Amino acid sequence: MEGCHTCGLVVRRDRSEAQPWDQILRTPGVDVVHAYNTSLPGWIVIVTRRHLAAIDEMNDAEEAELGPLIRDVSVALKRAVQCAKTYVMQFAEAEGHSHVHFHIVPRAEDLPPENRSAKCFNYLGVDASEQLSDEAMNEVTATIREHLVATRAWVGRA
Repeated sequence: MEGCHTCGLVVRRDRSEAQPWDQILRTPGVDVVHAYNTSLPGWIVIVTRRHLAAIDEMNDAEEAELGPLIRDVSVALKRAVQCAKTYVMQFAEAEGHSHVHFHIVPRAEDLPPENRSAKCFNYLGVDASEQLSDEAMNEVTATIREHLVATRAWVGRA
């Protein structure tokens, strides 16, 4: 969709122009990627491949894929970053990102209280000097990818 930054990122992945962290897993319905502007290792985003403005626009195939994938990404995150649990959020409200995408955010056992719950967004949209490097994101996403491609439904989809 014209003017949608998220759609542009999907097109970039379609053209094989993305870093490994930006294409952890690609299915017919969604892309699994690492957030690009975060200081938190393992901040994963599940992005619908087609432009959707709201969850109720998902088709049956997208809906059937989403639940198991959220669970499998959460399991993979626990293995990759040893988090206590994951947060799952969907807003599609940010400028240029009015495109359905789900944030799967690792919550470390020792995460400071001021950064828990919705305040975890303190780790997103950080200054470039605080953002994770491509190398750091590639390292954590390699472990996540390995788990996902070894898991039942995602075999052969990476």
